[in-house]
Amino acid sequence: MYQFNEQFTKTTSQFADVAANVNRLALQNAEKAFGLQLATFEENANAAFAFFGELTNVRDFDGLKAVLPKGAQIARTSTERSFGIAQEVFANTIKTNEAIGALAKGQFETVTAQAKAEVEKVTKAAKAK
Repeated sequence: MYQFNEQFTKTTSQFADVAANVNRLALQNAEKAFGLQLATFEENANAAFAFFGELTNVRDFDGLKAVLPKGAQIARTSTERSFGIAQEVFANTIKTNEAIGALAKGQFETVTAQAKAEVEKVTKAAKAK
């Protein structure tokens, strides 16, 4: 009975370690994604406010015609930047999920190997009696 409790405690501890690593990876991914998106939002907002500042200085139609292409370029750049960051966040999430899957697979393989070893050990002991 003591041997079973020891094995159970060891396995539970291993699962807890893997769960902690999974949580760490997931949190790091979330922090990185949030940081990238926040930085992109800041850049886009700064560009938009700078454009609106120029737009408020326009006094006639010719000035408006001169500023509008710049506004379109700012919108295009902001959209491209946001789309690029979304792709980067998605790629990082896929890599994180692959790492989590590898951790889980390794844990299950380790536990399976340990269980097989214990079964073989008990089977040999039973045959010896």
